[in-house]
Amino acid sequence: MKLRTPLLALAVGIAGYLLLAPTAVAPVSWTPPKAPSRSEGIYAENTILKDVQRVGLENIPGPEALLVDSENFIITGLHDGRVIKTSSDGNSVKVLAQTGGRPLGLAWHPDGRLIIADAFKGLLALSPDGKLETLTTTADNLPFRFTDDVSIDAAGRYAYFSDASSRWSYGHDGEAIMEHGGDGRLLRYDFQRKVTEVLVDKLEFANGVALGPKEAFVLVNETGAYRITRYWITGPKAGTHDIFIDNLPGLPDNLSFNGSDRFWVALYSPRNPILDTFASHPFVRKMLARALKIVPAPVEHHAMALALDSEGKVVANLQDGSRGNYSPITTVREYGEWLYFGSLKQTSMARLPLAKALKK
Repeated sequence: MKLRTPLLALAVGIAGYLLLAPTAVAPVSWTPPKAPSRSEGIYAENTILKDVQRVGLENIPGPEALLVDSENFIITGLHDGRVIKTSSDGNSVKVLAQTGGRPLGLAWHPDGRLIIADAFKGLLALSPDGKLETLTTTADNLPFRFTDDVSIDAAGRYAYFSDASSRWSYGHDGEAIMEHGGDGRLLRYDFQRKVTEVLVDKLEFANGVALGPKEAFVLVNETGAYRITRYWITGPKAGTHDIFIDNLPGLPDNLSFNGSDRFWVALYSPRNPILDTFASHPFVRKMLARALKIVPAPVEHHAMALALDSEGKVVANLQDGSRGNYSPITTVREYGEWLYFGSLKQTSMARLPLAKALKK
């Protein structure tokens, strides 16, 4: 009896917390498609990513988006607000800027400026002389809460970028995914007119952005819906959007295009069966949101990245579930003979020979 009383009190306390604790998360019911197999087929597990090499400066906090310049220096944004430039061996390092926020997306403007999607600060421009300028922080009178990724057209007229959520800011990715509120947006900034327009709204955590072949369309990852949406820029479908690929095996994060025939998609982690099972049960998801305030999220530490052709067909499936793998992978970019990786949680960047990544 002496043991049962405190255990009962503990159980009542836990139940009370899960049922009644205040939370701003307001889950929306939805029905996800059945997760594709990871034991066979195009998403079958493998260990291709086990051979990635750490590259650039080490012991840095969350090197997310990355670019490689003409001198093979790697540029990345860090959790502490710095944008740095590092040699592949990490021996040469330069701080290009301190945004005071969280730089997540990077893209070159043809005029030499580095365009930065900063989660807290909005869309920024860094001039070659080091001057940092705010380009835009709002669209349709709705401020950005989670500026995520950016892609610039070849003419330098437009920046296509994402605002992951109009309710949740950086650091609250889990709440946004759990809620499934459809408050992400794909946006376009006009450098000449200095105006921002909404191209697509009601996206499920709008994440990575990449222009496609001949800039006929732009893709945006919907992390919370396991899919990639395509917005048509030219042609008979201009101004409309559709699904480029659906029912991915994991949560799509950043997205890039090699400039020719291949998109690379970083998958933060495999889909969580608990999240899928209770997708249509908002009450249970609200309890899960409360629980995640005091216990770690059950994220599978599994490295994943995919290559897609211009029609959305999977042409490469890269994975590694081994202990100590490089995960989560949140950025994948192809440069020359290498495939580079960035991560929100890792303390270095990595790369893999492209030939190995594409080997059948």
